[in-house]
Amino acid sequence: MQLDVRLPMGMMFVIIGVILSLYGLITWSDAEMYQRSLGYNVNLWWGLFLAAFGAAMLLLARRAAIRAKRDAATPQTP
Repeated sequence: MQLDVRLPMGMMFVIIGVILSLYGLITWSDAEMYQRSLGYNVNLWWGLFLAAFGAAMLLLARRAAIRAKRDAATPQTP
């Protein structure tokens, strides 16, 4: 069994993305905070991007695990 780095990496990005998105939603009405970023809620958008990236890593890790199980179940022909 090999360690797939996509699983912990995906979980980390999803957790950080959700926390950052929640912070962006909580501070949505604070216009003064987002003056430096031209009024864009950077916390919300980057949080959503990080969560999507983490979800993609988790999906790829799941696909690899399914493929490994399928390859292990089929007999090898010389």
